[in-house]
Amino acid sequence: MLGHLMLGLAAASAVSANPETPDAVAQILASPRFEQAQVALRKDHDRLVAEIIRLTEIPSPTFGEAERAKAYAEMMRTSGIADVGLDAIGNVVGIRRGRDPALPPLIVAAHLDTVFPDGTPVRVTREGSLLKAPGIGDDARGLAALLALSRAMNASGIVTDRDIYFVGTVGEEGRGNLRGVRHLFDSDPRARTASGFITFDLNGSDRIVTRHVGSRRYRIIFSGPGGHSFDRFGIVNPVVPLARTVTALYAMTVPPDPRTTYSASVISGGTSINTIPATAAVDIDIRSLAPKEIDRIDAGVRLAAQTAAREENAARSVAYGSISVRFEEIGERPAGVIDERSGLGAIAFAAGRAFGARPRFDAVSTDANLPVSLGIPAIAIGTGGRGGGEHSLEEFIDVEIEESLRGLNAGLVTVIAAASKGGGAPVR
Repeated sequence: MLGHLMLGLAAASAVSANPETPDAVAQILASPRFEQAQVALRKDHDRLVAEIIRLTEIPSPTFGEAERAKAYAEMMRTSGIADVGLDAIGNVVGIRRGRDPALPPLIVAAHLDTVFPDGTPVRVTREGSLLKAPGIGDDARGLAALLALSRAMNASGIVTDRDIYFVGTVGEEGRGNLRGVRHLFDSDPRARTASGFITFDLNGSDRIVTRHVGSRRYRIIFSGPGGHSFDRFGIVNPVVPLARTVTALYAMTVPPDPRTTYSASVISGGTSINTIPATAAVDIDIRSLAPKEIDRIDAGVRLAAQTAAREENAARSVAYGSISVRFEEIGERPAGVIDERSGLGAIAFAAGRAFGARPRFDAVSTDANLPVSLGIPAIAIGTGGRGGGEHSLEEFIDVEIEESLRGLNAGLVTVIAAASKGGGAPVR
């Protein structure tokens, strides 16, 4: 289990006053080169939309991202990003060189995978500026945004102080368990020194994720002898302790602050209606901004499952065998919060406000959870435009140019400022 940042309840939920505009943001906004970059983004918008469509229509389920990764690597190269390649786990990594290679780099990312299984139709339909397809906003739009930002910096001659790693990560969704970003930081010593991490993984221009929701997911499997429902009536049944465990889970209280949730999400087991099942399983999802709350709920659920198994063995016949319980880990995402008054949070807030957004700090789970757990400041931001229906077949985005550019311009300011010598700030 990766280390957690220990949070006080107030730190996890307090809404910071609007931070002051960092000097780096003010300087970028006044720069003639940034004006040129805005012009370049506007001229490039049709290409951006075409790239969103192209990426969306390459199926990329978690653990099946290879085809999209290959295409994305080539798109990075044609967007002027250097040293592009695929790492051992399938992440696409490229570098935009800065003035000082001795400085720790900035990492800018979006994820390659989608929640949809192989075989899901991913053809994009378009009606005006509205595009619909599974995965189009989460996160094909983010991937394309990275390319557009690189081209705008190239077209305007912007050179940052730090190198910028552009990364398309695998395994961000679900059972991927952040496998791509974990590998990046495990395998690349320079990545572990990063000054900051920005992932483009939201629609719109208003939300800035500075509060990274941790999660713990596992399957509880109850096993018993099983048998014919008539002939072996009265023997232990694994469905009973499963039901008692779920009931015990939903009797647990959680604090509203920091927000903590749990879910018994997937139930499985049994072979036929006239058979006492040999196994019964339930998937558990626990989430919170506070690691100690995740630990508390987790301990309660495990105790409830073990107690329920013992009670079932005491209540019914174990002549053919008893009930056992085991826990199968599915995934874990560390929790953390960064300072919203300075560094990346303040940069993104000021950048959004400069382009008419109404920025607010939010709590979500993304690739940014991992670097925060390592002490690296990290945020998730949007790519402009409206969007919705994430994780559904009705997912959509709106690529109306003005709203789209609002987010792209704010994102570009955020990246340039964070890649300056003064970018980033300590996590808390």
